Amino acid sequence: MKIFRRHLLAGAAGTLAAPAIVEQVGAQSAFDWRRFRGTELEVSLTLSPRGDTLQRHQKEFEDLTGIKVGSEQVPEQQHRQKLVIEFTSGRPSFDVVTISLHVSKRQVGKARWLTDLRPMLNDPSLLSPDYDRADVSAGGLAYATQADGRVDTLPNSVDYWILYYNKELFEQKGVAYPRTMDEIVTAAEKLTDKGRGIYGFVGRGLKNANIPVWTSWLLGQGQETVSPDGRLLTDTPEAIWAGELYKRLMREWAPPGSIGFNWNECQTSFAQGRAAMWLDGIGFAPPLEDPTRSRIVGKVGYGVVPPGPKAHHSAMFGDGIGIAAASRKQGAAFLYIQWATMKANHTRLLQTGSGVPTRNSPFRNQDIMQNSKFGREWFETLLKSGEIARPGLPVIIPVTEFRDTFGIALTNTIGGADVAAELRKATAEFQPILDRSERA
Repeated sequence: MKIFRRHLLAGAAGTLAAPAIVEQVGAQSAFDWRRFRGTELEVSLTLSPRGDTLQRHQKEFEDLTGIKVGSEQVPEQQHRQKLVIEFTSGRPSFDVVTISLHVSKRQVGKARWLTDLRPMLNDPSLLSPDYDRADVSAGGLAYATQADGRVDTLPNSVDYWILYYNKELFEQKGVAYPRTMDEIVTAAEKLTDKGRGIYGFVGRGLKNANIPVWTSWLLGQGQETVSPDGRLLTDTPEAIWAGELYKRLMREWAPPGSIGFNWNECQTSFAQGRAAMWLDGIGFAPPLEDPTRSRIVGKVGYGVVPPGPKAHHSAMFGDGIGIAAASRKQGAAFLYIQWATMKANHTRLLQTGSGVPTRNSPFRNQDIMQNSKFGREWFETLLKSGEIARPGLPVIIPVTEFRDTFGIALTNTIGGADVAAELRKATAEFQPILDRSERA
């Protein structure tokens, strides 16, 4: 629902700049949720369970503040395109926007499209005394912080990659949970029973979508894909090792057709009992425990990704919510984003499995853990993964091009191409693209 800004933008460039409508953010000292009552905000959300949660409880915010909210959810790929187009225009139609930190953080930060929130976070007239900044996880806050120290989003949720496993299949074959990445291959071989249509492993094979599988293995070598000085580390011996692990699992022990699998096809294979292990985000758990969508309810195991030869990490992805720097509703927008990321909404995320909150307090809620359909193992895996998390994608501007270029290389290896040759070719192709993006 778009309530007011679009028709104003049609001919109101001068009006937007008028000082008369710019909020006096520091005009009063005592915090008051109703300080900006009567204001109308536009909020642009990525289509997701997190967006569902905010829209479902939006009236709670409106009743609390007297602020009217028009919000929309846009599918992830289209939403990324939308924010680039609208920010580039200089007159975005939204005041508040969610961004995928693993894709857009560097782009948004370099362009300074979002407001630096630090002054407002340090202003007691704007920050609710109930916000409890100390409750925000250090990892989540670091993920939302730009390299120069600006905090231009509040972290909303994170997604750690874990290893789902079918407990029943493991028990039938007498296989223990793998203790290392190499043991994943050994377990996949033992668990594969092609005569029954059961495979030891399933993972993303589709180009672009498949990158986090490879980078998860690469983190086991203690290495990311781009060095701090902007040099690609994608054709190193460690990167080739990770590529070989990816190729072997996908070629030998994954279901037919997985070269074209994204997360949804992987989820279906695993939920139907046709795959014994699945590497993907922890946030994909809810359908696995839904008897209308899964044949393995009560049989799902949740495990921390095993360590590699040199390190033990879980790939991390996440989203944040910020304020358009061009918005003239800064104060009201700040009330919205702090409400969106306060304890109540983050508890809802955890309770419903809609996302992994970036607050610590929901994990101390024993009622949630005891009554959750996911079981204690899910929570333990989540917490342990958070302790060893590192970004699963490089913090660069051309993330989509990176995923396309190296995704094609990985897909080619499933078809039988040489891993080292494909990664060297992709590295040579992408380095100039990365260099140009930093010079622009």
